[in-house]
Amino acid sequence: MRELRVAVLGATGIIGQRYVELLLDHPFLRLSAVAGHGSVGRRYSELVRGPLRLRRHRLLDELVVQEAKPEALEADLIFSALPARAAAEKEPLFAGRGFAVLSDSSAHRLEADVPLLIPEVNPEHLELLRTQRARRGWRGFLLATPNCTAVGLGLALKPLHEAFGIKRVVVSTLQSISGAGYPGLSALDILGNVIPYIEGEEEKVERETRKILGRLVDGGVQEADLAVEAMCHRVPTVEGHLESALVEFKGDVTPEQAREALAGFTGLPQRLKLPSAPGRPILVVEEQDRPQPRIDSEAGSVPGMSVVVGRIRRAQASNALKLSLLVHNEIRGGAGGAILAAELLAALGLLGGS
Repeated sequence: MRELRVAVLGATGIIGQRYVELLLDHPFLRLSAVAGHGSVGRRYSELVRGPLRLRRHRLLDELVVQEAKPEALEADLIFSALPARAAAEKEPLFAGRGFAVLSDSSAHRLEADVPLLIPEVNPEHLELLRTQRARRGWRGFLLATPNCTAVGLGLALKPLHEAFGIKRVVVSTLQSISGAGYPGLSALDILGNVIPYIEGEEEKVERETRKILGRLVDGGVQEADLAVEAMCHRVPTVEGHLESALVEFKGDVTPEQAREALAGFTGLPQRLKLPSAPGRPILVVEEQDRPQPRIDSEAGSVPGMSVVVGRIRRAQASNALKLSLLVHNEIRGGAGGAILAAELLAALGLLGGS
């Protein structure tokens, strides 16, 4: 594939820095610009925190933060890690000016003509881009990636729903502090504590999961006919969201059947051998005390890009199983998932220069 120029909006936040980290050595996505608020004109290397600060890469010194305006950036593709309010305002401006915009924000996820993409799960939803351009008169387009928790749940449910049919899912999440962004929560609030409320999170997981697993109908997505009930908690882990789910099926499903469906699942990114696609998007573990964020967050052939599923067992309710799953919220649930989406767009000829 031909080289594509990439800009990152919101590049100084946690997810923005993950984009930069993952793009530094990408085979065909070339990081050409970073944009942010309140830091315009400063050298990017002066602003990074955490592991990225330890990287020695010429781009980190060469990049200077620019304004998040279409006229200020030269790029074929925009990755947006802007906060929701800024994303709602700015992302359509970029799409209208001809940019391909991949958004990590919640601002546009539930709009009828915006694909909410997990590349292995619903690549057929990319057909919405044609509808979107026609309706809005845009030269570019806007594609959204799901909430980080919904990414893990949607990926794990896809092969089960496809093989057996799901009626209802009840999920309780234990979400890491990095999901709150930077600077996030006060240490006095989270250390030695669990917070059983994350504003808007439960609604996002419930609605987005149904859209992800839905089907195209008349230029939009008909949400999947299944009930999703979420209870979301913030816990003092650094990376990785752990989710425990009760999955009720339309018929009887054994734990062995579920394991086989999950472990054997692959999608279009695996068939196309995209650079960020793990060989197995779902890893099934047998140990009773797994998955664990400290051990499993970066498991798999592409670190952080596989969802790890374990503790698959029968529930007392008929036709139901219990399981636990782990998703790396910054990688598969954030920047890595969007980069994989861009690779898929390029492979399908939906980006300029591919």
